[in-house]
Amino acid sequence: MAINLPVADRGQGKSEMRLSTSPFLGHSHARCRALLPALLTAMLLLWGCNQQPESVLHGYAEGDFVLVAPPLAGRLEVLSVQRGDQVQAGDLLFVLDHVEEQAAVTVAEQEVQRAASHLEDLRKGQRPSELRAIEARVEQARANLELAEQEFARRRELRDQEAISVEEYQRAVATLNMDRAALANLEAQLETARLGARRDAVAAGQAELDAARASLDQARWALAEKSQHAAQAGLVFDTLFEPGEFVRAGYPVLSLLPPGNIKIRFFVPEPLVGSLHVDQPITVAFDNSQGPLPATISFISPLAEYTPPVIYSREARAKLVFLVEAYPGPAVATRFHPGQPVDVFLESSHE
Repeated sequence: MAINLPVADRGQGKSEMRLSTSPFLGHSHARCRALLPALLTAMLLLWGCNQQPESVLHGYAEGDFVLVAPPLAGRLEVLSVQRGDQVQAGDLLFVLDHVEEQAAVTVAEQEVQRAASHLEDLRKGQRPSELRAIEARVEQARANLELAEQEFARRRELRDQEAISVEEYQRAVATLNMDRAALANLEAQLETARLGARRDAVAAGQAELDAARASLDQARWALAEKSQHAAQAGLVFDTLFEPGEFVRAGYPVLSLLPPGNIKIRFFVPEPLVGSLHVDQPITVAFDNSQGPLPATISFISPLAEYTPPVIYSREARAKLVFLVEAYPGPAVATRFHPGQPVDVFLESSHE
């Protein structure tokens, strides 16, 4: 048996190399062909042992941080927490200087008191001493009217007897009418003094009091915002200012990581995504987790994307390093650290 193969020759363009096989070589080649299927089967088994099941995926933990920032500017006076502290809802986080806000509250409180007193004075009417003076004038007018009526009666009798002139009689009539008008005027003044201010004046006083109370509420809000408390429990992930530094309005002083804001992100191959659904239970594990931890799918992206450049596989995991800070009293939810590689099992548990 001969096989002709072209070979390169330095002196000639092409030449042929004749390879003869002996009976011994032929039997060896036959044995290799017989062993080839067994070798391929062994390689496939070895490759399959090194592969993980499709239900096991790689991902990482991620946290949505809550940035706590004051709505007003000021100098940081008190920082009540440090990195790594666990806080509960309502715990004091930090305090900014509030001298100006405290003074504004004091001024607003005094303005409310003044407006309330003014409104009460409008509703009461005139003072008791003023009312007594008007009442005395009314009594005097009544006495004058009584005297004028008596004088008018005498003048009328004398006129009937033609003992006085017509002019004197008319003078008595005018005096009587004047005293009656004076008494009516004083009685109206007394009634008005007892009623107090008019409705428009009282309404204006009420509006002034409402405005003063609104200003007080605003001043108290500004004072309260200078002291920030935790809205929910969580881990103090980082502090961004030190006491004595000036904090601008809206700039975060620290960041919190509530347990409910920790989530697991992983990528699922296209053949498996159709079998997943929201609220599906899964399990997650990480190095030294001492068993799987339960989780629930909350979001499945409607858009496809290429595999990310960094895959947290077991081979690449040894090259990753993390800064670890130990603090007492860790909670169960804080066992996951943002950026920590994890193994995701699509089944409810793994063996």
